[in-house]
Amino acid sequence: MKKEEEKRKKKFVLRAWIPVITSSVFSQVQVKNVSRLCHAKPIVTINGRFPGPTIYVREGDRVLINVTNHAQYNMSIHWHGLKQYRNGWADGPAYVTQCPIQTGSSYTYDFNVTGQRGTLWWHAHILWLRATVYGAIVILPKQGTPFPFPQPYREAEIILGEWWNGNVEEFVNKANNLGLPPNSSDAHTINGKPGPLFPCYEKHTFVMEVEQGKTYLLRIINAALNDELFFGIAGHNLTVVEVDAVYTKPFTTEAILIAPGQTTNVLVQANQASGRYFIAARPFMDAPVAIDNKTATGIFQYRGIPNTVLPSLPQLPASNDTAFALSYNKKLKSLNTPNFPANVPLKVDRKLFYTIGFGKESCPTCLNGTRFVASLNNISFEMPQVGLLQAHYFNLKGVFKTDFPDRPQTPFNYTGAPLTANLGTSTGTRLSKIAFNSTVELVLQDTNLLTVESHPFHLHGYNFFVVGTGIGNFDPAKDPAKYNLVDPVERNTVGVPTGGWTAIRFRADNPGVWFMHCHLELHTGWGLKTAFVVEDGPGSDHSVLPPPKDLPPC
Repeated sequence: MKKEEEKRKKKFVLRAWIPVITSSVFSQVQVKNVSRLCHAKPIVTINGRFPGPTIYVREGDRVLINVTNHAQYNMSIHWHGLKQYRNGWADGPAYVTQCPIQTGSSYTYDFNVTGQRGTLWWHAHILWLRATVYGAIVILPKQGTPFPFPQPYREAEIILGEWWNGNVEEFVNKANNLGLPPNSSDAHTINGKPGPLFPCYEKHTFVMEVEQGKTYLLRIINAALNDELFFGIAGHNLTVVEVDAVYTKPFTTEAILIAPGQTTNVLVQANQASGRYFIAARPFMDAPVAIDNKTATGIFQYRGIPNTVLPSLPQLPASNDTAFALSYNKKLKSLNTPNFPANVPLKVDRKLFYTIGFGKESCPTCLNGTRFVASLNNISFEMPQVGLLQAHYFNLKGVFKTDFPDRPQTPFNYTGAPLTANLGTSTGTRLSKIAFNSTVELVLQDTNLLTVESHPFHLHGYNFFVVGTGIGNFDPAKDPAKYNLVDPVERNTVGVPTGGWTAIRFRADNPGVWFMHCHLELHTGWGLKTAFVVEDGPGSDHSVLPPPKDLPPC
């Protein structure tokens, strides 16, 4: 039995790692000097690579990833979108499911990839280190299982990111001490490269060579810290076939919208006149908020075309095109076939209503005497000093409370005129306790506390169905009648529209402590986060697994 287990581990390492890295241990967290936009600086990387290596696995594999931290910062890695059934110890968010890996220490993330296939990603989940510590996860279907769409000729990962010329951790600390938002990024990137619209682009442009008449699968990931992005290729349509590692009903579009934390797989046919075409990504922002609105570009180049041919730019939607954003998201639907059913909970055991708000709190040392806070149900989340999962598993007292309110204490006109009064936002480590296997409906409602804004929310440990969305205030008497309970899109990260609401449903069948937060790093840092404590179930296989022996100490 032991031999069989060793064989299985070895088989995984040989198949999954050798194609993508040369070192014998996957994840050495190390600092490396990197140059972009004519600026060189030291950045934190995995194995000296930016972006980090792609992880290739197959559905059903067991994965062991040893992370050794040689950087000056504490580190933790999140495997974004992997469900980690009963195994929150491998989920990765610092002070939620583990304490971070300290400088000079190691931790092995050990998890199974069960019932999932498609594109996910991994990233640092502490401080703002995911600015440079991120990479793709490609989960291939089980051997002999075809895609539910035409087999592509080739495929490529496209990771969208942000670049700052300065030291990210330094300026974030400085901004926090002053009570101000940090600087916007200096560029957006495609696979770590800003492209020809930026200085010193010659070595820093992503080029994808294609053959006339062939079909390509692009696995697109938004690893940006704070920006939702439009993405397109000049002259070429994109056919969306998957989001967040769940197959969708295919539809064709000139551009996609992708929020931080989300993934989208598209098919693109190289069926235009042979030439060079720009691949482009630029932000979507339909609220009065300052952002980096520069365009990252790469090149979609037909074989045999010389580099002297000038590429053409795609017609991306305007940066504040709300109508495109809403209609695009409406087109996303689950495949819902016998092989890939949409098991939407029809009966709801627990209804939750969370408002998203901004506020200001007193800060005598800050520039204006105040600093920004963000909250759910007017509670700004305070991170603990020990992992929440450890506190839950070992029943440690005084780390968190399970009294997070199911709805705001004071209802108001959420999306009416901007509210700037002191709303008495409280801070605390308050979680919501959920019964095992119960069905949950959560309505996330944007508010005009200081300003409305779009928020991509990510739930760890689960996928959920996006059963409804709308602009304005959610109406519990009328809006549920319009829900899609047949083939709603299933995903792990969803955008709550500016001045609107989104309703999601999921079955709480994964015991543990699961983080839920806005995937805009700025807002997470201000407290726009909480966690669910999903209780153990009745069976022996319905409880949290024991922690691994090498779990980092607090």
